[in-house]
Amino acid sequence: MCGIVGFTGSADALPVLVNGLKRLEYRGYDSAGIAAFDNGGIRVTKTRGRISELERILRGQPDFSSACGIGHTRWATHGEPTDENSHPHLSHDGRIAVVHNGIIENYADIKARLIKRGYSFRSETDTEVIAHLLDFYYKGDILVALAKVMATVRGSYALGVLCADRPGEIIAARLDSPLIVGLGDGENFIASDIPAFLEHTRDYYTVDDGEIVCLTKDSVTVYNSDLEEISKERMTVSWSIEAAEKGGYEHFMLKEIHEQPKAVRDTVSPRLENGRIFLDTNINDDFLQDISRIHIIACGSAYHTGMVGKYVIENLARIPVECDLASEFRYRDPIISGRDLCIVISQSGETADTLAAMREAKRRDIKTLAIINVVGSTIAREADYVLYTWAGPEIAVATTKAYSTQLVMLYMLAVRLAAVRGLLDAHTEKKLTAECLHLPEKIEAVIAQINTLSYLASRFHNHKDIFFLGRGVDYAAALEGSLKLKEISYIRSEAYAAGELKHGTIALIRNDTLVIAIATQQSLAEKMVSNIREVKARGAHVLTIASEDTRQMLSEVSDDIFVVPSCFEKFSPSLTVVAMQLFAYYIALCRGCSIDKPRNLAKSVTVE
Repeated sequence: MCGIVGFTGSADALPVLVNGLKRLEYRGYDSAGIAAFDNGGIRVTKTRGRISELERILRGQPDFSSACGIGHTRWATHGEPTDENSHPHLSHDGRIAVVHNGIIENYADIKARLIKRGYSFRSETDTEVIAHLLDFYYKGDILVALAKVMATVRGSYALGVLCADRPGEIIAARLDSPLIVGLGDGENFIASDIPAFLEHTRDYYTVDDGEIVCLTKDSVTVYNSDLEEISKERMTVSWSIEAAEKGGYEHFMLKEIHEQPKAVRDTVSPRLENGRIFLDTNINDDFLQDISRIHIIACGSAYHTGMVGKYVIENLARIPVECDLASEFRYRDPIISGRDLCIVISQSGETADTLAAMREAKRRDIKTLAIINVVGSTIAREADYVLYTWAGPEIAVATTKAYSTQLVMLYMLAVRLAAVRGLLDAHTEKKLTAECLHLPEKIEAVIAQINTLSYLASRFHNHKDIFFLGRGVDYAAALEGSLKLKEISYIRSEAYAAGELKHGTIALIRNDTLVIAIATQQSLAEKMVSNIREVKARGAHVLTIASEDTRQMLSEVSDDIFVVPSCFEKFSPSLTVVAMQLFAYYIALCRGCSIDKPRNLAKSVTVE
């Protein structure tokens, strides 16, 4: 949640900060602001609303220029989106400015103590506490003051700090909230994510929990919590700024839907050799053979990939799998043992609940395997084993290609588990490997039917309620299809296991209700036909997503049908989800919704 950018150099900082914020707007967009050194002090400009509104205000301040500053785009947690609650926040005398991502859990207690000491507050935010606390501890050394603040507060944070006594310098720190340092030539940066500075440099440091960074235009110094200087590994971004641009598409989401064949191909191809799958991690076959149970832990769309993974792993590798929401796993006191494996799934590698759940598993001495898209992210660094998806940067808030690459990674893991445990003969192993290899071209075949999906969306975009039904992996896919629709179109949509219809759900079906039935599995097609007849008997309009293998049986009972290519049945979510992504996209387009930046949502959920 929220985006931070900071710049120190010789150029005018304001355009750099604003452009950086634009590239981070997917992380938060209900308010924005900047703070920069100006005439011996710090000048702040901030406003509720989009970054375009901040730009408009800055154009009215032609006298404002600076070579060093910090910026923030907000996703509201404490306090409504208002000018006062926007970041940056200042200390009482205006000598210290702070931007903050995360949540300070004990802010109320600290605020009460500061009020007793004479401090007054202008906002409802937890962040303003940090500005005043820095002022309270500041005795001439801002690094010492920040270290004391870090020892006082509880929660999560990425911080960018300016102190009027140290012009041209940015101080930054983090705990459980992403922060990176961009390394330029005569200029340096801080940011929540790489796109903020990628047009200026591809070199960066990751900042670890508890570290403090001091940046000037010519130097970057990193300290541990004891203010001892430490060295960092210099890293280089492997993708270009063009990958984070729209490339002629109307929305990032549409671009990223079209990028799925390449993303899946890039994730699969490096892991194939002579018709077999080999995992590029240090996890060994002896460990895979000995696993007694798997716990898949994730949030949101990643959780939905885990639901598919449960079906596929249990079917192929015959290992019992539990799929947990990360936020629930921590608090339900799960029963886990030494031979279990925890698979954690996250696009960003910074998802707060997923990271906390993984740390709980590690605390119990359980091995962890991370499926991650962002190299060097916190989860990737802390997991015992890592499998990277190669989706590239994903900018739209609603995930598409990250979801698809997570899916195919789980398929490959399932095949590898089954192979090393002696459950696949050579012929079947090669067949399943080939199924993974051919998924990209089958995804392309779904995208090629984009006009059909656009037409269907134009017919149904005025519906207020839409229901998704499926069985097995089709039910798991329905969960993601429903989420995509509600995320970007704001239509109330729900996904149900079709077998649960008569246990309450069918009471919601009335005349002309749209029901999207997913039925790609021949073994369950007859059951789905019965479920479709049940909702149609109560007036529902049924749009069925079928496979070439189930088309004939389903077309007889469906009002509309969309057909995806045939594949191994357990891999069908890779195809049906693409159809549902496009359907949701065009529904939202017809309704005039903000597709890349849906209301109340942000890309990376880094607070609990």
